[in-house]
Amino acid sequence: MNKTFKLGALATAAVLALAGCQQNSDNNQAAAAASGEKTASAAASALGTPVEQASYAMGMDIGRSLKQMKDQGTEVDLKVFNEALQTVLDGKETKLNDQQAQEVMMKFLAEQQQKAEAKMAEEGKANLEKGQAFLKENATKEGVKTTASGLQYKVNKEGTGAKPKATDTVTVDYEGRLIDGTVFDSSKQHGEPVTFALNQVIQGWQEGIQLMKEGGEYTLYIPAELAYGPAQMGDKITPNSTLVFDVKLLKVGAEANGQ
Repeated sequence: MNKTFKLGALATAAVLALAGCQQNSDNNQAAAAASGEKTASAAASALGTPVEQASYAMGMDIGRSLKQMKDQGTEVDLKVFNEALQTVLDGKETKLNDQQAQEVMMKFLAEQQQKAEAKMAEEGKANLEKGQAFLKENATKEGVKTTASGLQYKVNKEGTGAKPKATDTVTVDYEGRLIDGTVFDSSKQHGEPVTFALNQVIQGWQEGIQLMKEGGEYTLYIPAELAYGPAQMGDKITPNSTLVFDVKLLKVGAEANGQ
């Protein structure tokens, strides 16, 4: 999360809440209609008046923003937060003027950013060491092969169909795991196989899938440098994570246009 977003989450949370409700309303309505779920009218009515209902909804949105900040290491003192909020709503004089508030926030967020970067660097170092140890041991297991790049793979079932080039599109079923077994993504979660241009994914996938033929089923063991490196990807893939994928190559398509 960058500094601008964090500042916005505190300074304009109510506005963001209303904007978020407006932006997502069509998608939410469509999803509810498609799934046959009941509308929110009954639950909302239990909250009281329309003003009370909207106030609760805004509180939820602001709460999510603050929780996201908390999850990323930025603590918020709710007592002081609510005091300032009430002071502004009452039209009373605040303890800080606008310039002072901005200076305080920028200093605070800079400190939080430094802490977050230090934490990521420490976590990345630990992940790299764990990944290297995992791959070293894994390389000795039966059926596991290691390429010149450091990619490891195991053939669970050899395919007999077409073999993809880097410029092709492919359709696959897959499951992605961390080395501790945590599943972070799968085509099953998406409800169907996934199709993509092979040269648009991480290097470990590009290399590994080009080893396969249609109908093949491989397990890919991808070191951090062939995956996302020091980047954090979502909540589960932390810096320098070694990744494990079970991949079934269903189809090799035509070359991706413009690739």
